[in-house]
Amino acid sequence: MKKLLLATVALAALGAPALAADLRARPYTKAPPPIAAPIYNWTGFYIGGHLGAAFGNDNTFNGLVVGGNNDARFLGGVQGGFDYQFAPNWVLGIEAQYSWLSGNAVNVAFPTGHVYTNDRRGIGSVTGRIGYTWGPGLLYVKGGYAFADNKENLFLAGVPQGFSFDGNHQDGYTVGAGFEYMFAQNWSGKVEYQYYNFGDSRFVTPVALAPFGSFRNDEHTVKVGINYRFNLGGPVVAKY
Repeated sequence: MKKLLLATVALAALGAPALAADLRARPYTKAPPPIAAPIYNWTGFYIGGHLGAAFGNDNTFNGLVVGGNNDARFLGGVQGGFDYQFAPNWVLGIEAQYSWLSGNAVNVAFPTGHVYTNDRRGIGSVTGRIGYTWGPGLLYVKGGYAFADNKENLFLAGVPQGFSFDGNHQDGYTVGAGFEYMFAQNWSGKVEYQYYNFGDSRFVTPVALAPFGSFRNDEHTVKVGINYRFNLGGPVVAKY
């Protein structure tokens, strides 16, 4: 019995230094800082500008060549609007936009000697839009009201003539689609296609031009733009 007790004491004495070493305080290691994960917030007001080109359809008055109607024209303008992000990857918004245009939209000479010109100086729109976002990207479609700033003239032997159409070709509709990318906290860039339709135009007076039929008043546009965003509705980054 004594031998058993002496063996137990000896084993305890031998293990004590190892146990003491395990119980010694270990050096403190500071936890890594939290990682800032970007949250791209599309909710808020924005303002911006754009550049691009406009193209009309190759339409004619009963076979007469309409000069300038389908020529590429430079455009540049401004836009502003409001977006609301929900659900959580959908964005609903409203936007007002105006683009200044270079060159005539329509220039046609009739066999009667009349010359009609339409210096379309600008086109604008007020549209709703809806899009799907994944982080910094936003793919959207848009549509709504469109208007044209037309300066129209009719000449006969160089003398201005009175004229009228069978409808208003200054008001119309527009549809489009685009992609927008938020490249900084308050900045986003976009590329966009937008189609404007202002209806068909047919002369009522002078009556000599009525038999020549109508031509379509529309514009196809391609734009690149940049927006400054005010980022309402939540933080731009969150930590976890």
